[in-house]
Amino acid sequence: MQASSKEPQYLKSEADAASKSLIASQFLKTRSNLNQIVNNADNNFVKRFYNLDHNSYMEGSLTAQTKELMGLSVSAALRCDDCINYHIIQSWRLGATKLQQEESINIALIIGGSIVIPHLRRAYALLAELYSDPQ
Repeated sequence: MQASSKEPQYLKSEADAASKSLIASQFLKTRSNLNQIVNNADNNFVKRFYNLDHNSYMEGSLTAQTKELMGLSVSAALRCDDCINYHIIQSWRLGATKLQQEESINIALIIGGSIVIPHLRRAYALLAELYSDPQ
C-alpha cells in the first residue's frame, strides 16, 4: 500500500537561502534562468520527468527532509555540484541541521571515495554560509 503524499512544509524560503548565502543566491538565480529556457522548449518528456522528480520529494512514509538528505548523499556520491547545492538548500529549508547534512555527505564520501572530496569542499562552503550566525 502506497503512503499518501503531500507537499512539504518548508520552514524557510528560497529567498531566505539566497539572502543568507552568496553561493545559494548565484545557484538559485542560474537554476531559475536555465529552467525558464527548458520550460520555453515545451518538451512533454522533460515536463513528465520534472513532475516525477517533484513528486518523489513529497511527504510520505519518509519525510521530505529525509528524502532531501538522501538526495544530497546520492548527489555527492555521483559528484553533481548542482544537485548537491539543490539538496543542501532544500534540506536547510526543511529544517535539517548542519550535522545532518554533513553526515549525509559523509555517507557519499564512503561510497564514492576520495574523488568526492572536491565536491565535499564546495558543499561545506555552502553549509558554512547557510548555517552561519546572522551578522
